[in-house]
Amino acid sequence: MEGILLVDKPSGWTSFDAVNYVRKIVARAENKKPKNVKVGHTGTLDPLATGLLILLVGKNYTRRASELAKLDKTYEVTAQLGQTSSTGDAEGEKTVVSSTVPSQKAVLEVLEQFTGRLQQVPPAYSALKVDGQRAYNLARAGKAVALEPRRVTIYKNELMSYKYPVLRLTSEVSSGTYIRSLVEDVGKELKTGAFTSVLRRTKVGNFSLEQAAKLDDKDLLARLQPMP
Repeated sequence: MEGILLVDKPSGWTSFDAVNYVRKIVARAENKKPKNVKVGHTGTLDPLATGLLILLVGKNYTRRASELAKLDKTYEVTAQLGQTSSTGDAEGEKTVVSSTVPSQKAVLEVLEQFTGRLQQVPPAYSALKVDGQRAYNLARAGKAVALEPRRVTIYKNELMSYKYPVLRLTSEVSSGTYIRSLVEDVGKELKTGAFTSVLRRTKVGNFSLEQAAKLDDKDLLARLQPMP
């Protein structure tokens, strides 16, 4: 049993939770122990985020994870202006920055400013490794986390709606782009602060969320498909 499995990851699940869940289902179907079943993913999705997660089942597929990890991605983003968050999302400790209400024109100008090839500093609460340890583990322990800027491409930031303090947009980005960092950068430029309150991934390369199954679908493994 092998193939690509597109799932709609629910909020509160880590990407590894989804991998473990599917690994157990495959193990039962093949009458194996979970440790003897190969399942992986092609790029993490924040625990609070929802949406498209590509899982790979079987050794012939998991070995090709790096190919799919480099695909561009599209997100539906809801940002909260006026505050920052210690984690960059709704889970962290909030700090009020400003009660200034930016105009829609100002918002559009800043969104346009953050398109193209950019240098972006990943958030401290990320899965990147620093001296062999996950950055988020160091951050949670109260240790300073210094991550180097990385080159990313933001193809488009399309404003969907704006009614202060809630800003909704669709972002099309390259692999390696952190939406939490993008939102924080937008908040800094607007001088209001901002954090990501809702994040949903709708596309990875040519794979779309409409093709994805819910993890609790009874016939989940019937949704396995070959590599295009």
